[in-house]
Order: sequence, then structure tokens, then C-alpha cells
Amino acid sequence: MGYISNYSFSGENKIGFSSPTFISLFCQATRKLRKMLKILHTADWHLGKRLQEYTRIEEQKLVLDEIIQIADQEKVDLVLLAGDIFDSFNPSHEAVELLYKSLRKLSNNGHRPIFAISGNHDSNQFIEAPDPLAREMGVFFYSRFDSVIPKGKIESGLEIIHSESGFVEFSIPGHSIPIRLILAPYATELSLKTYLGEGDREKEFRTILSEKWSNLADRYCDDQGINLFMGHFFFIQEGQPIPTNAEPESERPILHVGGAQALFTQQIPPQMQYAALGHLHRYHAVNQKPCPVVYASSPLAYSFSEADQEKKVVIIEAEAGKPVSYTPIELKKGRPLYRVKFEQLQEALLWLEKHPYCFVELTYVTEQSIDASTRKALLKAHDGIVNLIPQIKNPRAQEDLSLKAEDLEKDMLALFQLYYQNSKGLEANEELMEIFKEIISTEENS
Repeated sequence: MGYISNYSFSGENKIGFSSPTFISLFCQATRKLRKMLKILHTADWHLGKRLQEYTRIEEQKLVLDEIIQIADQEKVDLVLLAGDIFDSFNPSHEAVELLYKSLRKLSNNGHRPIFAISGNHDSNQFIEAPDPLAREMGVFFYSRFDSVIPKGKIESGLEIIHSESGFVEFSIPGHSIPIRLILAPYATELSLKTYLGEGDREKEFRTILSEKWSNLADRYCDDQGINLFMGHFFFIQEGQPIPTNAEPESERPILHVGGAQALFTQQIPPQMQYAALGHLHRYHAVNQKPCPVVYASSPLAYSFSEADQEKKVVIIEAEAGKPVSYTPIELKKGRPLYRVKFEQLQEALLWLEKHPYCFVELTYVTEQSIDASTRKALLKAHDGIVNLIPQIKNPRAQEDLSLKAEDLEKDMLALFQLYYQNSKGLEANEELMEIFKEIISTEENS
């Protein structure tokens, strides 16, 4: 243990074996003896996101604390945050405060570096704003393809060795092996061509990115360092169909990035040992070639299309010139989302009683629309019913209830009955017809 032999263990300068100082020195010494790097991959925090009228900020505080605890317990050396840090271009004060406080803890006050890229929900300008100050805490934001992370050493000892557009090479104290990271924040097809100064505006989106990444990997990424890729795009295996439900509801409008095609895993350079992706909210490995290409998932379920999904972070163990090993760790904080269906009120009430801490999209099967007393009973039983959806039994869908020319000769009451049948699959009851009569009478007398 020569690394700590110069420290005194007697007299005024005595360091106890259980003291924080000794433990810190011991950890540093042992890290010098190993070549393995431990990395935490997370993505799609969507800070500030709401579920309709329900805020999620308290849940986000809990789950980010859980991620911090995992990083500490696993003795993580590096964190990769793969985009969609915020949920909107103009995040709330609460969301911004939560980010800064969480990153300070996650970075271990600057001793655990964090590299974060922007996603399609992030404002480039907003993400870049705290970067000079954040760098001093070991947090590096990267939001545009034409950005370059400044070279040099920060107070923690981390040193940026090489840096250019879309790439950074750095070293971490206690690790002699350099880490190379290709950075691919979200960009539309048009903005990417602008960033890269691409003269041929018709050049295929995939080709532009492939050439960019391949060039960087060929120049910097040999087997003497750890080579990583981090991106916020929609990746599939070439030749595989695009799943119709691949993306969460909030992401489906950009299934193809900026109107471009989905990207292929084969475009990731073969020198890469792991590809840390963001954008899709479900944990899964898209491919194992040329390396594990993995979506870490969002830390919380943010829409009912994500109901029943397990949310995770990924721990990667990497060494130079060797395949990585990676392990997903389930996140347990926050309210789960459920889609449930019931035909009996008591059955629904019993389920709601057994699941108090969740958000619910409840479908209630009924002969008619949900009556006022049933609706009141359900909503009173649970504070997390986001959607209450009636499903009408045996709707008369097989009948052609669309209006025909001869129907226009009918009176208003008959037309309303036809409309109600067509839209609800039910006969309008007497109470409803009486209300409609009152409305008609009011209109005629006004």
C-alpha cells in the first residue's frame, strides 16, 4: 500500500482506519490498481413534466435521490445522461432547481464527472447556459453538434485531453486509461446540416451522421482507451420494421427525427464498446452489434402508454479493448401508472383501495354512460384517477346509423336520437330526451 505510506498514523496527524480521510485514500489507492471503469447510464428525466393536471415534481425528487444512491452504492466513476433533461423549452423554476441540486449530489461535489446531452424536449440555449459554472463541478453539457468542450484540467483532476465537434476524450483521477465519448445530441435534419456546414443539402441524414461518427472513431478510438457513444435519436436494426408503439405518446410526433428516417444501429462505429441512448422511455437493448445499443428508460412512467413498464438505470463495467458488461437496476420510487377495466363498481372500489399510491386510467364497462353516483363513488375512492372512460356494452355498431338524405326531414328530437345512437351506441334515455326538449324550447323562445 505504498500509495498511502507517506501518511502518518501517529501523533498529531494520526488517521484512524475508520476515518473518512483514510477510507477516501484507500479507495483512491485501490482504484489505481484496477483498470475497470464503472459507468451509470440514465436518460429522459423530463423534469417538470405533468400528468395532465397532476404535478410529478415530488416523485422526480424521490427517484433522482434513488439514482444518486445507486451511483454511490455502486461506486460509479462516470455518469452519462442521454437527453430530455427537461420536459419543455422553458422549464419551471422548480425543475431547474431540482436539476442543479441533483447534479451536485450525483457528481459527488465534482469528483464524479457527468456528461449530459440535450434531447428533443430541451432548449439548446437553456442547457448551455450553466455550462461554464457546471464544468467546475465536473458536469459537462453538450447541446449542439458544432459545440466544442474546452480542453484543460478542472479542480477535481478531470482533464479534457482532446475535444472537437461531437467528440471528447478525457481522463479521470485514479484511472490511467483515457475515455473517448462520441456525443450525438438531438438535432433536426436541417439544423444538423447547418451545424456541420454540409454543402449538399440533399445528402441523406443517415450518411451525414455515419461519416461524422466514423471519422471521429477512426482518428481517436483505438483499443488503448474506453470508447463510448451517447445519443438521443430513434435507433432500430436495419431491415427491421419500425414498431408502431415504440415511442411514448409524447414522443410519437417525432418518430422520424425531424422528418428524417430512423437511424440504424449499424451506423454506430465498430470501435464503440457501448452506446448509451435516450429518447425511448422503455428499457431495452436494440442490438448487441457493433456493441450493446441500449435505451436506459425514463426514471418514471410519464404516460399511460408506459403503464406497467419497469424503469431502470444501467450500470456498465468497461475496460480498454474488451467487451463491456452491463446490468440494469430497477427504480422503485414514484407512482406507477395502471390501465384497468371493471364491470362492477365494488370490484373497482376494492382494486382502488388496494392500490392507493398510483395513477389510474380506469375503463368502466356499462350499459349506458357512467351515472353520476358511480362516477362520484369512483373519484372519491382514489385521488389518482386521471382518466375515467366509459365502455358501452353491446353498442349497435353493426347498424348503419349515419344520416341519410331522408333523415334530414325528421324533427330535431329524432335527429338527436340518431346522433346519440351513432356516437354512443345507445338509445337516449327519457331523462336525456327531456333535457334536450328543454334546450330546444329555450332556444325557440329566446
